[in-house]
Amino acid sequence: MLRAVDTIPIPMPAGGRSLHRFANPGRFLRISGRVLPFLAIPALVLTVVGLAWGLLVAPPDYQQGDAVRIIYIHVPSAWLASGGYLSLAICAALSLVWRHPLADLAAVEIGPVGAAFTALCLATGSLWGKPMWGAWWVWDARLTSVLVLFFLYLGHIALVRAFDDPVRGYRAGAILALAGVVNLPVIKFSVDWWNTLHQPATLSLTGAPSMHVSMLWPLLVCIAGFSLGFAAIVTARLRAAVMERRIRGLLLAQAQTV
Repeated sequence: MLRAVDTIPIPMPAGGRSLHRFANPGRFLRISGRVLPFLAIPALVLTVVGLAWGLLVAPPDYQQGDAVRIIYIHVPSAWLASGGYLSLAICAALSLVWRHPLADLAAVEIGPVGAAFTALCLATGSLWGKPMWGAWWVWDARLTSVLVLFFLYLGHIALVRAFDDPVRGYRAGAILALAGVVNLPVIKFSVDWWNTLHQPATLSLTGAPSMHVSMLWPLLVCIAGFSLGFAAIVTARLRAAVMERRIRGLLLAQAQTV
């Protein structure tokens, strides 16, 4: 149910006013409705092409054999697990600092999607670890920090729904999201900081890729497809949340006039 606090304008820093130009629900629904097909269709095409290329056409690794093919799912999932949480933290900052009207809704919808990709990352990592390490799970720094990330996602999902007052839940979830950001550098640099079983990064902004181009290109296609898919799912969920809130507002207004 919409309450007075949801509709009262809140003063904001001058720098945040430009952000609020895109926060009008009607404008958001119009823009996102046009953008969504350009996210969903390429996401589907690139994901199918990338997975078929990587799983069926790309050569096996000279050391890992066909077990290396798990990277075409594992690496994009790992990228989106961290990237999704960074998006969650950005929404938290927009909510706490600029009181952006859509930031809280976006954070609520990003959480389950990010948690799903994190779970997929952990599951595919375990499938790879069994033949490579001889165990489904080891308390490696990279694996443990990703598991912490999964729990942070679950904590955020639970926290935003734990209060009768949704605004209090949004604020508590935003604080948790910002506090959990410290885990992202640990995930990224754990392989460099500690002696871990996990292999170094396959892709790096500062160095050449550690794999042959015949395996690199399908991986890049998969990363692009998964990333667009993540954006499409979040956009669709956010559109549904905005429409649900508008419908509840109309029903509340109608009930008050009866």
